[in-house]
Amino acid sequence: MTHSDPGILELGLDTFGGVTEDDQGRPLPHPRVIRDLVEDAVLADQAGLDFFGVGEHHRPDFAVSSPEMVLAAIAGCTTRIRLGSAVTVLSSDDPVRVYERFATLDAVSGGRAEIVAGRGSFTESFPLFGYDLSQYEVLFEEKLGLLAQLLREEPVTWSGTTRAPLHEQRVFPSTAHGIRAWVGVGGSPESVVRTARHGMGLFLAIIGGAPARFAPYVDLFARAQDELGTPRQPVAVHSPGLIARTDEQARDIVRPGWYAMRERMGRERGWPPPAQGDFEIEVEQGAQYVGSPETVARKIARTVRTLGVDRFDLKYDQGGVRHDDLRRSIELYGTQVVPLVRDMLS
Repeated sequence: MTHSDPGILELGLDTFGGVTEDDQGRPLPHPRVIRDLVEDAVLADQAGLDFFGVGEHHRPDFAVSSPEMVLAAIAGCTTRIRLGSAVTVLSSDDPVRVYERFATLDAVSGGRAEIVAGRGSFTESFPLFGYDLSQYEVLFEEKLGLLAQLLREEPVTWSGTTRAPLHEQRVFPSTAHGIRAWVGVGGSPESVVRTARHGMGLFLAIIGGAPARFAPYVDLFARAQDELGTPRQPVAVHSPGLIARTDEQARDIVRPGWYAMRERMGRERGWPPPAQGDFEIEVEQGAQYVGSPETVARKIARTVRTLGVDRFDLKYDQGGVRHDDLRRSIELYGTQVVPLVRDMLS
């Protein structure tokens, strides 16, 4: 379900609740990080941004495991910004409960809730909630199909292998105007076609490499919708970045944490360690939107123009940085980058 005006670019922020550091470089406790995140959303609302997304993780370097709880707190102290997950790990959740939580968020926020459903880039939630990773594909396929039915807010009849069947089941609360739903996609053609089949928005997670390489997926999404006869849905891009006064300052803030995260993920996933200069390549040619307001605005405008997307979300939290740097980045994004992007695209 779409609630935005077609042809109007939305510019938002996403966060995973990455653990920030104090002035001595010590990690802040999770409760403090979550409270800071709520303040960030208030700042984003005041800056006139369109969307604020909060991710779900179950690991020590990210503070948020229950996005809807954080989003509900944000809803109580904001007035206009749309609020959603980035992403809800649907494979290890129950679609009925996901619908109920977001329908409740939609009520308390005055119709501002969105769901971004995905598999997530980490797998900690599978053993945590008792799911077998060998069912990775079927869990997401079945649960996304059920969620798509629930979002119609009509009696649901459904059966599958991953949860109990439903027969003419109503689910509550109902919403005033429906909930806009997206599927977070990392870059497989099958995921793009499935998103089109369910009539949801395509939320592309572009976290490395040149954004232009995702153009075939945007084209595939449009073709699939036409062939399936489903109404055209919006396309969004989610990419990491940070804005500071100068390019050099922004790079200096992000670089140490970027290398630390890459090395940590490499150990977990069997990747080779990053080489010297990899960070600069990602900033200059890839999917890191790091730099001064003008540098970041030019890069966002180029991505929007190349891919023809309806929303760009900057994942503004970065590992091993101070919260003051994140707040300054949000302020510069709202007051300088967004107007520059709109001016460049007009």
